Amino acid sequence: MTVNVPAAPTTTELLWRPGGSHPPATRKPGPRPERGSSPREGQRLRALTRRQIEDHLQELGDLYAETSGGGPWAWNQARSAFLRRLAADARRPGFELLIAETTALTGCAYGFPVRGDGPWWEGFDGYLPGWLLRLAASGRLFVISGIHVPSRVRRQNQDRAWNLARRLQKRLLTDHGAALAVTLVKRSDHRTVEALRSWGWRYIEGDTPRTAPLGPFRVLVLDT
Repeated sequence: MTVNVPAAPTTTELLWRPGGSHPPATRKPGPRPERGSSPREGQRLRALTRRQIEDHLQELGDLYAETSGGGPWAWNQARSAFLRRLAADARRPGFELLIAETTALTGCAYGFPVRGDGPWWEGFDGYLPGWLLRLAASGRLFVISGIHVPSRVRRQNQDRAWNLARRLQKRLLTDHGAALAVTLVKRSDHRTVEALRSWGWRYIEGDTPRTAPLGPFRVLVLDT
């Protein structure tokens, strides 16, 4: 899974620690702030055909670069790697790429269904328990291999159904009649795990990371 997560603010920017010399000022209760307008108002989702994906590669690469953070050199390297991965995924049976757009491209998510007798996503071997393999055999398991959205989508209103990342991942599952989504994340990529969990994903072994099997990846799943 690739989820673009720019560097987050440091802990000292987010909260005051007990015992500090300057506790935060006490604020009087007031009206709750607005939670932000729904992306439904300005962002529509649509699936691209394989031909349309080819036609939009430049825009998709630019979106990846814009949402990945880092400097221009990192953008160029990461952008090329992203386009190679996307091209490889797009050849899989049932592959779907959704874009979100207003007057411009604002986000995308993509993945493919897996079958018990079909090719697996590279890296899954040895990570999936029997019950998930049985779900794949029934044709109701879907791999989401990438979600790319602006940083505000990762920081704001993550629990709202209209959050753009939640809308994209739900639409992918709905389009394919999947019962469950699955993805792999590098064990060291804590920011991506944090973003996914804020959008409803959970560890395959439950919410206790200590029980995870050893290996370079973590497996996360998402219920419909």
